[in-house]
Amino acid sequence: MNSFNLNRRSFIKGTAAASLALTSVGASAAMFNPEKKYRVALLGTGWYGKSDLFRLIQVADVDVVALCDADTKQVSQAAEMVSKRQKSGKKPKQYGDYKKLLAENKLDIVLIGTPDHWHALMAIDAMKAGAHVFVQKPISVDVIEGEAMVAAARKYNRVVQVGTQRRSTPFLEEAKEQIVEKGLLGKISHAEVCCYYPMRNSANPPLQPVPDHLDYEMWTGPAPMRPYDGLPHIRWWRAFMEYGNGVMGDMCVHMLDAVRWTMGLGWPTRITSQGGIYVQKDAKSNIADTQTAVFEYPELNIVWTHRTWGRAADPKYPWSYKIYGDKGTLEANTMMYDFTPIGDGEPIHKDVEIDRVNFPEDLTEERIELNAAPAMRKHMLNFLAAIENNERPVADIEEAHISTASCILANISMELGRPVVYDSKTRQVIGDPEATAMLMRPYREGYVHPLPEYV
Repeated sequence: MNSFNLNRRSFIKGTAAASLALTSVGASAAMFNPEKKYRVALLGTGWYGKSDLFRLIQVADVDVVALCDADTKQVSQAAEMVSKRQKSGKKPKQYGDYKKLLAENKLDIVLIGTPDHWHALMAIDAMKAGAHVFVQKPISVDVIEGEAMVAAARKYNRVVQVGTQRRSTPFLEEAKEQIVEKGLLGKISHAEVCCYYPMRNSANPPLQPVPDHLDYEMWTGPAPMRPYDGLPHIRWWRAFMEYGNGVMGDMCVHMLDAVRWTMGLGWPTRITSQGGIYVQKDAKSNIADTQTAVFEYPELNIVWTHRTWGRAADPKYPWSYKIYGDKGTLEANTMMYDFTPIGDGEPIHKDVEIDRVNFPEDLTEERIELNAAPAMRKHMLNFLAAIENNERPVADIEEAHISTASCILANISMELGRPVVYDSKTRQVIGDPEATAMLMRPYREGYVHPLPEYV
């Protein structure tokens, strides 16, 4: 490709990024300073960690100085890919210990794309080191971790954006503003969120030696040490409650957060959940294959359902949220939305718009979620603008904590077989000492659980 075409493509991409920036930050914030070159590190260089970093590189000329992963093969491959994606062409330094990375590099931004059990410790340590943080959802594996992350963000005055990018999805912003906020649904008293994807891994691999390229001790970190039965990357770790919160923590958090954002909701007043392993009993996986939960608000219930088996209740919207009003219904997912009025009025349908012109590299990126890429670019621009203007981003850590903790509380309700009412001020489940004790998971020996009072 000649220099003219390269410069033309850079100009087009820069113009697209600037346009995105203007629309992403809203009237309350100015566009971020394109002259400032942020020093960036990524902790966790697997699928979604790299995807988040590549979206950031697409909208800002950042300097990716370091990468960290417990798998030397994975971090080496990621360094090669980053050198080809960032403008400088520089290959980032590679680490296996994130604390060493933080100690040896002065960073403006740390992205965290590890499995869930590492999110809290890494985010808090990054904030203490002076960095702003982008962390994937769910933010934590227990409620007190999340409380500590919020406390750290406020104490150290750091911007923390969370990967709940429905809040930056252009067509869902439109649905929020033009349908819900304009009253087209009327009085809303019911919402449904669901996932019917076959997400529960059915494998039963044998125990095997840990490969030389994986530091399994470091990978496990504060989580319980499971016998090694294969590389945990991509989907295998998600099959175990040791590292996360099952489909509830992985998928419900997105759609519950989308409903909360769309309707301006805070903490649920009460949460009830039932479920378990009802069908897929032969696999090693210990996450629920069937679960229902009710998140109660005044005159409103949000009902979650997931099954990792059988057919979707609505094949058009297998992972989605649906908001019901007395004047109409809004159905939405990562691909589209449909508004259906009751009585007079015209139905409205909108599909995601995928930019294949300004970001052609998306089309060849391995395992990219093309439908999410526009939202994540806008999410990153909002993050940068919040840093520049010292204000909270659209997916601020506190909002993500409410959505994450609500899902964790649903799992607690399912395990105990009774409703839970969480008081975020006292950090207790009201009238339930047994449930309160479950708000904080025990850490493996050698690791100290963060507490909000001592971050």
